[in-house]
Amino acid sequence: MTPIPRFLAAALVATAAASAHAAPAVTRLTPPSTLFREGQPLPVVARFAPGQRFDLQATLKPDAGQTITGVRFEVDGAAVQGAVTLTPTTAPAGSTSAALRAYASKAPGVKTLTAIATQSDGQVVRASGNFEIVRLDDGARWGWGDHGRWRRDDVGGQAKNVIVFIGDGMGIAHRTAARIMLSGVSQGKSRGPLAMDAFPYTGLVTTHSLNSIVTDSSPGAACYSTGNKGNNNQHGVFPDDTADKFDNPRVESIGELLRRTAGKSLGIVTTSDVFDATPGAFGSHTQDRGAGTGIVDQYLDERGSTGLVVLMGGGRKWFLPAGTPGSARTASTDYVLPADLASGWGVPAGAVDPARDLLADFEAGGFTYVAGATELRTVATDTKKLLGLFAYSNMNVALDKIQKRRGASTVVDDYGFPDQPMLDEMTEKALEVLSKDRDGFVLMVEGASIDKQAHNMDSERWLWDTIELDRAIQVAEEWASRRDDTLIVVTADHECAGVNIIGASRVTAADLGVRATSGGGAAQLRDPVVGTYESAGFPRYTLAADGYPVTNDPDFKMLIGYAANADRNEDWLENPKPLRDSQQPFNGVPPLSTYPGGPTSRDAAGGFLVTGQVPGSTAVHTASDIPVSATGPGAHRFTGVMDNTDVFFKMLQALRPGER
Repeated sequence: MTPIPRFLAAALVATAAASAHAAPAVTRLTPPSTLFREGQPLPVVARFAPGQRFDLQATLKPDAGQTITGVRFEVDGAAVQGAVTLTPTTAPAGSTSAALRAYASKAPGVKTLTAIATQSDGQVVRASGNFEIVRLDDGARWGWGDHGRWRRDDVGGQAKNVIVFIGDGMGIAHRTAARIMLSGVSQGKSRGPLAMDAFPYTGLVTTHSLNSIVTDSSPGAACYSTGNKGNNNQHGVFPDDTADKFDNPRVESIGELLRRTAGKSLGIVTTSDVFDATPGAFGSHTQDRGAGTGIVDQYLDERGSTGLVVLMGGGRKWFLPAGTPGSARTASTDYVLPADLASGWGVPAGAVDPARDLLADFEAGGFTYVAGATELRTVATDTKKLLGLFAYSNMNVALDKIQKRRGASTVVDDYGFPDQPMLDEMTEKALEVLSKDRDGFVLMVEGASIDKQAHNMDSERWLWDTIELDRAIQVAEEWASRRDDTLIVVTADHECAGVNIIGASRVTAADLGVRATSGGGAAQLRDPVVGTYESAGFPRYTLAADGYPVTNDPDFKMLIGYAANADRNEDWLENPKPLRDSQQPFNGVPPLSTYPGGPTSRDAAGGFLVTGQVPGSTAVHTASDIPVSATGPGAHRFTGVMDNTDVFFKMLQALRPGER
């Protein structure tokens, strides 16, 4: 028999010993890092502002029959002071989560984080990752350098207030299409810019989330509110290994940071349900964007930390006690924080209280409550806290609201809220309230249904919502132009539906209407209709006095295509009714139950089925870069190609918290 070499025999003995008694393991280390996951120091995944608070966490899997008895954290070799709480987890089975809450560091630079755990038999396991504290006080501009390294260029500027406009799902083509509809093109020249086009600085933003190249709105918005990546469907937190929706490692939001360090107020304005992902990312922390009862309760419960004084949008269903018609409050979507989190962050623990009358609690907390546009217009000028809830769930879109005001549509009546404000009206009132804070404010304004209607492949409805957002931007720009202390940033959380302008109709509106009922399919509605290249010409829309098109179906209208679409019927004409909204409490009863249920349930008379690239019944988000435009102090930082988390740091560099 050939003898086994000594080095191989030693290796086999070591392997056998390891198999008999495997060492405990660190399976997760938070903040997330490529150093921990891949053994590579770059790119640095987690970055924080000086003094910004965040949780340290590790998941530890002990040997069979053993337990984890103690954990400590070190940063650059120095022990982190504070209590470490151990919590059993089920992923991996038998594991323990160790958390140290609300850590912060003011010293800029890349830091090494090490978790050191002791097992009940005395074995010790350690693992390291890294994070960065970003220097702000020299007005640094951060961007991509060679090989993923970060570079700085000296710039200046300081702001007291920041207004962030998020066109949910708004890519470059959404902006272009809105510009064409609003202003038109003549001999190759645009006849006028959008308000956001006139901002002096524009760049591109990459939008990937922590766990996918394609983000959803929760981490897509939270990158702006926290400066950090998150998993899809989660905001204000890093992922963990527990099932609890509200115990994840937190990251301090821009509202919380600026309230704590500079006394600023927070405003959240949206056309969606206020619990939705984008508004939620600016006022709550959860691993489940659908946990509406807890998210909306956090708005009020943690207002002392966030500085929230303005909240407007839809979502009245979360404010009504369970059992009230229209209420969506449930115990399963409510929250109670673990004691270590509530204590570490200095926030209320919450309660599972679906019977809570949140409207009454907001009013008891000093908020003036308004339920419609008429009430909003008459809010007293000395109002300091404002709650506006204008629908049970998502507000109706701009097209349907304007058509109601014109007396041409009953859609908003069918939804039960005929007196809904426009986004520019909400923005104007929010600025009136927030400007009373002498320390300044953060205001997030979302045009939510650009995304929702792009999902539905309802071109005219997302086009009008893009125009509605632009009108709100114009209100803010005019307000800011009278002062020199306000940075305005306009961007999106991601692109939705792979929208693009494919050309224009080659036929008149009357001809198109005939073809839409012909049953002739592509032979009637594609080849003879879709004009590409020079056949597209220059579509022209006539605007009414309210600033929106007189008709969406002029002769030779602009045509929109989708690259991330599900199956849909297409006749190129405005849809008289939107698709059913499953988030509405009364979606299943007339009249809402009579609305089309999906994109193949409408426009069938033309017989033109466009087969999609994705399963399901809605278009999807894409990984495309999205534009960012800025004006005001610090706006010059918003150029070039940047990561979505850079927007957070660029805003803070303009605000310089603690300097005023």
